[in-house]
Amino acid sequence: MKEESTGLIIGISIGVVIGVVLAISALICFRYHRKRSQIGNSSSRRAATIPIRANGADSCTILSDSTLAPESPVRSGRNGMNFWIDGFKKSNMVSASGILEYSYKDLQKATYNFTTLIGQGAFGLVYKAQMSTGETVAVKVLATNSKQGEKEFHTEVMLLGRLHHRNLVNLVGYCAEKGQHMLVYVYMSKGNLASHLYSEENGNLGWDLRVHIALDVARGLEYLHDGAVPPVIHRDIKSNNILLDQSMRARVADFGLSREEMVDKHAAIRGTFGYLDPEYISSGTFTKKSDVYSFGVLLFELIAGRNPQQGLMEYVELAAMNTEGKVGWEEIVDSKLEGKCDFQELNEVAALAYKCINRAPRKRPSMRDIVQVLTRILKARHQRNHHHKNSLSETADEVAMDIDEAENKDSVTTDHHRRDESIDSTTDTYDL
Repeated sequence: MKEESTGLIIGISIGVVIGVVLAISALICFRYHRKRSQIGNSSSRRAATIPIRANGADSCTILSDSTLAPESPVRSGRNGMNFWIDGFKKSNMVSASGILEYSYKDLQKATYNFTTLIGQGAFGLVYKAQMSTGETVAVKVLATNSKQGEKEFHTEVMLLGRLHHRNLVNLVGYCAEKGQHMLVYVYMSKGNLASHLYSEENGNLGWDLRVHIALDVARGLEYLHDGAVPPVIHRDIKSNNILLDQSMRARVADFGLSREEMVDKHAAIRGTFGYLDPEYISSGTFTKKSDVYSFGVLLFELIAGRNPQQGLMEYVELAAMNTEGKVGWEEIVDSKLEGKCDFQELNEVAALAYKCINRAPRKRPSMRDIVQVLTRILKARHQRNHHHKNSLSETADEVAMDIDEAENKDSVTTDHHRRDESIDSTTDTYDL
C-alpha cells in the first residue's frame, strides 16, 4: 500500500513537472512570436518613413515635377496613409506611403471615359488624363485578365511610394476600385525613347542629346542601386521604359518587375529578350550587374539606332572584333546621324558600353562608375565648346583689330593725299 502511494505521488509529481514545462514553453513561444510581430511592424513603419537618398546623399526634398493641389479629388486613409480597397481588402491592408488614392469616377472623368489612349504595354493600356486641378497625368490601367499584372501593380505602388528622384518617373496616385487597378504617373509629353529612335514622326535624335539621355538613365539607376534603402534592381531596362519630358530629360519607368536586392534573389526569369544578362539567364540570379548589362545594351542602341531584336548584339560583337572594344566604333553609328557626331565621344561611350556587356559580371563597372565616366565625357565636351567659343571670340577680336588698323592706315594715307593736294594747290597759286 505504501509502495502504491509512493508511485502515485511520483506520477503526480512527474505530471506536474511536465505540465509546468509545457506551460513555460508555450509562454516563451507566445512572447517570441509577439516580439517578432512587433519588430516586423516597427520595421514596416521605419521603411515607410526612412529618408530617401538621392545619389548617395540623404534627402527628402527631391519630389515630382508635378504636385497635386490640396483640393485634389482623392480619398485618404487613416493617419494620412492610403489603403487598398476592393481587390486588396481580402489581402493584407498594405499602406502606400505618399501615394494618393483616386476614385474610379474621377479617373473616368479625367480620361473622358477612357478614350484618350496614348500607349499600350504588357501591363495594360495607358491614357492621358486632365485632372480637375488642371494637372495633366498618365493613367495606366491594368488589364482585367492579367494576374501577373496585379502583382506588378502591387510592386510598383510599394516601390514608387518611397522612391523619388528626378530621373525616375514619379507615381502620384493609384486606384483600386470596381475591380479595376490603375496607376497615375507624372505625364511625360515626349513619349518613350524607342519612339524617337525608330519613328520618323518624332524627328532625328541628335548625338549630343543621346549622351545626355544616357547620363539621365545612368543617374536614375545609380539612385536605385546606391541611393535607395534597401537597394532596388529594375530588371527591365530598355528603350521602351525610358520616358522623356518636355525638355527631353529622361526618366526610368515601369517598375513592375523590380525587386529589392535583399529579397527573393532567385525569382523566375523575366524581362525583355535582348536586354537580359546572360549570367542571369543561366543562373537565375539577378544582381545590380544585371541592370548594368541591360544599360550597356541600351547604350549600344543609342549609338547604333538598332533594336536588340534586330540583331544589335551580333552587330556589336562583329564590330568589337575590329575595335578590340576601344576605338573604331564608327562603323556601327546610326545612319540617321549622318556622321554628325563627335567620334572621340562615340568611341568613349562605345568602349564604356562594351565593358557593361562583359559576360563576367564582376568585370562590369558599377552604375556609379558609369555616371562618372559619362559626366566626364560631357564636361570635356563643354570645355571644348567653351574653348572653341573663346577661340572664335579671339579670332573676331583679331579681325576687328586688323580692320581698325586698316582703317587707321587708310585714314593716314588719305590725310597725306589731302596735304599733298593742298601743297599742290598753293604752288599753283604762287605760280599764277
